[in-house]
Amino acid sequence: MFKKFAITAVLALVAACGAPSGTSVGPMIIGDSDPVRFSGKQPTSFAVRGMDAARFQTSVDWARAKAVGIEFVFLKATEGGDLKDIKFRDHWRGAGRAGVARGAYHFYYFCTDPATQARFFIQNVPRTKGSLPPVLDMEWNPFSPTCKRRPDGATVRAEMKVWMDIVEAHYGQRPIIYTTPRFYKENGLSAIKREEFWLRTTAKTPREAFPGQPWRFWQYTATGTLPGTPGAVDINAFNGSADDWAAWRARRSVQ
Repeated sequence: MFKKFAITAVLALVAACGAPSGTSVGPMIIGDSDPVRFSGKQPTSFAVRGMDAARFQTSVDWARAKAVGIEFVFLKATEGGDLKDIKFRDHWRGAGRAGVARGAYHFYYFCTDPATQARFFIQNVPRTKGSLPPVLDMEWNPFSPTCKRRPDGATVRAEMKVWMDIVEAHYGQRPIIYTTPRFYKENGLSAIKREEFWLRTTAKTPREAFPGQPWRFWQYTATGTLPGTPGAVDINAFNGSADDWAAWRARRSVQ
């Protein structure tokens, strides 16, 4: 999930002026420093919203995030077969203490075999009862100095299945697929059926960016703001009502 992380004066002011930890504040404090007016239903109108986080979020006030309406978080845990996110364990513990539903994601690396990557993820992400399903983050990495490999779509989809099968066998839940419009189109991910998708699209709705693709989560901005969390934050919407969220968690949480 590559993006620019800049701490602007506006974001600093938002963080500084947030209510003290534990203060009850309204859900509208989930902000956006550069909001987009989408066609159709706005992401802010969805009943359940959450965030994702990695080492770039050096400090998160999880209690305050929960208080303003963050219901879930997906945390970067691993990349490839040997890279652990340095903030994963801190974020995992903090979110858990605050009662924020938490899950972990793996950033796929095209120069390491999928079985090795799956085992590495399992070694570093606890099987915690009640946690969200694992996530496989599939996108091209133009910044990698060590891997320029871009296999064809059939190979990509086959490698995804290997990773997902191994991880599902360990956690008892089928992983969710995170992807971008470009990667989705170039690798024919529309051919993948009966899987849940988390879609990144910050300029168009999922219906426009991924025609015909059902989705579970929508990452709609990379410029979100939260009190107690400096810098920009990815904000996501769950596709459903609060009751749908409760039912989905009951069915899809790790046991």
